[in-house]
Amino acid sequence: MTRLKDAVIAGAQGLWLTIVSLVGSIVLFVFAVLSIAFILLGIGLLTTPAVLAAVRAYAGAQRARAAAWSGVTIPDPYRAYPADLRPGLTGQVERCTRLLKDPATWRDLQWLLVNMTAGPVVAVFAPALMLYMLYGWVLALGVWKPIHSAAGGDWYAFIHVTSQSTANQAAALGVGFFLLGVLVNPGLVRAHFLLSRVFLAPTPAMRERQLALRVDRLTETRHDAVDNSAAELRRIERDLHDGAQARLVAMGMDLGTVEAMIETDPAKAKELIAKARQNSGEALTELRDLVRGIHPPVLAERGLGDAVKALALRLPLPVEVTVELTGRAGAPVESAAYFAVSETLTNAVKHAGAERVWVDMHHAEGMLRIAVTDDGKGGARLGAGSGLAGIERRLGTFDGVLAVSSPAGGPTMVTMEIPCELS
Repeated sequence: MTRLKDAVIAGAQGLWLTIVSLVGSIVLFVFAVLSIAFILLGIGLLTTPAVLAAVRAYAGAQRARAAAWSGVTIPDPYRAYPADLRPGLTGQVERCTRLLKDPATWRDLQWLLVNMTAGPVVAVFAPALMLYMLYGWVLALGVWKPIHSAAGGDWYAFIHVTSQSTANQAAALGVGFFLLGVLVNPGLVRAHFLLSRVFLAPTPAMRERQLALRVDRLTETRHDAVDNSAAELRRIERDLHDGAQARLVAMGMDLGTVEAMIETDPAKAKELIAKARQNSGEALTELRDLVRGIHPPVLAERGLGDAVKALALRLPLPVEVTVELTGRAGAPVESAAYFAVSETLTNAVKHAGAERVWVDMHHAEGMLRIAVTDDGKGGARLGAGSGLAGIERRLGTFDGVLAVSSPAGGPTMVTMEIPCELS
């Protein structure tokens, strides 16, 4: 029964793939070719990025179906785009140029050609083997007679149906087709996806380029991590020297003076003791703030979700925090994510003019995803010199990425993704 169920499901999937492959591939291929041709007229510069984005989304849906329906993994071959593309027509031209220079774009177009021709041929056999049996039985139940009277018979596969005997043979052959479908339907659907993988997966040259880019990125983020660590050490040394250490030195001097004056001027000694007590309290507060800046105790004790909630309570505007985490990430990842969220919230308070902020955290598909949204004035941009660039470098140490959507007038959404597993 399980095999029969799988075959029927594969037959329905094959029918869906046949229709989608024909309609979707033909429409997108025609639009893509026309849009690229119209680049010479200038119109294509505006339409090509949108059309090719639709092609990539269509190919992405095929990748998702391949993994979900047949367990066929098709890696993503596309080149990454810089987040700081210029706005307006200049940015549109740059975006169009980058798309056309990406070899994966042309392989997508080749796949559309194959998917509108060979793809449906492979997929259509899955539903055909299951449904063709019905026609054989319809002929055997007497429909062959009017067909024979009107057209001299009909062909069922290689059987010429001109009598009840041949109609019964057609019904028997239909059962054979059905049983064959039970055996091969899942394989036919898988073959359709394997054919797609030939064109949608990255070539060896593309994989080598991706590996080289990844090595370059890891080298860059390693340098950033070293620089950030050195800067953090300098900050800690400066805060200790200028803050807590200075107060402790002053408190020691006051206590020395108290020791000398306690018998000759008790009132003055009492005043100095009160001052020393005040300095000790302020030094303790500064040390606690310094420790919290290195690694908040609540982060170590209760995890990222509770730490961000505690952080939100200290802000001067309402912050709604939604956490959907089934476990805890590694301590370095939690620390990086916490301080990235902290800096983003600080930016929202200081620069965005926001009245409300929303933080959403969840983990899916091996990724920790955090979205910080505010209702401020917008206009935030990634780039050198901005606070967001520092957050991007912090996440880059863990192979994480940062995306910013901040149109003029708001809202601003900062999305962070860090690959990790929860424990």
